Amino acid sequence: MTTLLVVSASKHGSTSEIAQAIGDEVAIHGVDVTVADVDNPPLNVEFDGYVLGSAVYAGHWVAELRRFIDDHHHLLSVRPLWLFSSGPLGDGPTVAEEPAEVAEFTRSLGARDHRVFKGRMEQADLNLFERAAVRFVHAPYGDFRQWDEIHDWARGIATTLHGATAAAVAAVGDNG
Repeated sequence: MTTLLVVSASKHGSTSEIAQAIGDEVAIHGVDVTVADVDNPPLNVEFDGYVLGSAVYAGHWVAELRRFIDDHHHLLSVRPLWLFSSGPLGDGPTVAEEPAEVAEFTRSLGARDHRVFKGRMEQADLNLFERAAVRFVHAPYGDFRQWDEIHDWARGIATTLHGATAAAVAAVGDNG
């Protein structure tokens, strides 16, 4: 069975919920999925494919996910990999600008895609400093995640993984 590891870095839970939704959708399509927080990854991180996602703060991915990538760079660069960012808020179009390090990760790891998904921000989740920052930039509170878009993207990952696994099996058969 094809295996997938979905790892996310989330400060207030919104990105982790997106990661879980991706994992659930891919699992429906016959992939054995492990969803983990970057602070608690599985001991064995060798899977057939990977999805990495991070909340975006001040234009950057969370440091713990950047360290995970550094620690597992070789493995991530030789298997199918997808990246997602969570963060834009409001009802307007998703901000097309990628977090600062994503272009380099996409290039150096050979990621198949990077998607920016809208996020969620609730006042009750924020500390005093975060609330002040939100007021300063006039960011809206609410849940702006577009679940249909997230599920569609995850279905595409499942389809690609099934095709990649079938091709690998055929290549081994041709060489055997």
